[in-house]
Amino acid sequence: MALHFDRPEFAVRLARLTDKMREEKLDALLLFAQESMYWLTGYDTFGYCFFQTLVVKADGTMALITRSADLRQAKHTSILENVQIWVDRVNADPTVDLRNLLVEMDLLGARIGVEYDTHGMTGRIARMLDAQLTSFGQIVDASYLVSHLRLIKSPAEVAYVERAAVLADDALDAALALTTPGADESDILAAMQGAVFAGGGDYPANEFIIGSAEDALLCRYKAGRRKLDPNDQLTLEWAGAYAHYHAAMMRTIVIGEPSYRHRELYNACFETIQAIETVLRPGHSFGDVFDMHAKIMDERGLSRHRLNACGYSLGARFSPSWMEHQMFHVGNPQPIEPSMSLFVHMIIMDSDTGTAMTLGQTYLTTDDAPRVLSRQSLDFINV
Repeated sequence: MALHFDRPEFAVRLARLTDKMREEKLDALLLFAQESMYWLTGYDTFGYCFFQTLVVKADGTMALITRSADLRQAKHTSILENVQIWVDRVNADPTVDLRNLLVEMDLLGARIGVEYDTHGMTGRIARMLDAQLTSFGQIVDASYLVSHLRLIKSPAEVAYVERAAVLADDALDAALALTTPGADESDILAAMQGAVFAGGGDYPANEFIIGSAEDALLCRYKAGRRKLDPNDQLTLEWAGAYAHYHAAMMRTIVIGEPSYRHRELYNACFETIQAIETVLRPGHSFGDVFDMHAKIMDERGLSRHRLNACGYSLGARFSPSWMEHQMFHVGNPQPIEPSMSLFVHMIIMDSDTGTAMTLGQTYLTTDDAPRVLSRQSLDFINV
């Protein structure tokens, strides 16, 4: 089977989950997030664009209900033995099949948690599910139960995150080799993604971000490419991905003569990310990280140009986003603990002057100071 972890690792994860379920007094959990299924069983597919769910009972029993196209996928990539198929048909309602499966698993009248906040749960599915289960048992929102368990990475997971970080570094090297006046964004993007693939990596869970000139101020991917001017700016946000584990990076590269504003904004980014490293450790919270970011940026008069978050947890994720639920934003009480992989980004987009500046890298938290996973420096990049 195409398993990325050994069975004892999966057994530990299942034990952690069932312990938490008993703590939350859940008899069963319906997993709709593909990353939850992958973490717990190894199941690897993009079939979550259709209805499927993994049922986990508090005693450790598991059953997957999915489409026929994913039967072999589940058997080949996971430790799952009980795979049930719902049949594609006119006016199909797979939640009826799920309800029947729950009856077979002796869960009538049970307290059942559901992962609602995930890309694998559409509004239509939620309405169908609630219609079937409202009178079936006690249904509760358990969207973040597995998500929180996945925050702490095992040694085997850390090894994949470290490999992803190497691939992210390789992608930046590939980009820098091509970034010159007249260079085509298409070639730069192809080289970056090619470096990840050449290193044995995967597609990332969302598109790489690339934009120059005024598009350098955008924080999302968009279609369309251009060639770099003799004096230009190029913003890149990308991630190395290995076994679906991500290590993200972000840079704004200045082509030609940097403006005073470029230098000023870079200094703000660099000072802030250095300060954040002093609180990116146990004893602090995700909210503390954001507060440090906001304090320094605002003291420099950049409150209108910064964002309302400055990073997030990373791990094994599936499209459409490599971002985890847990973000660095105001008031987030999530404690920082050892063995978390966390992406910190400084993003300043000054629309008044049309100036972009970004700086970002992934860290592994420890018992003390965080460990930078990138070999690349945070120096100002001017080509």
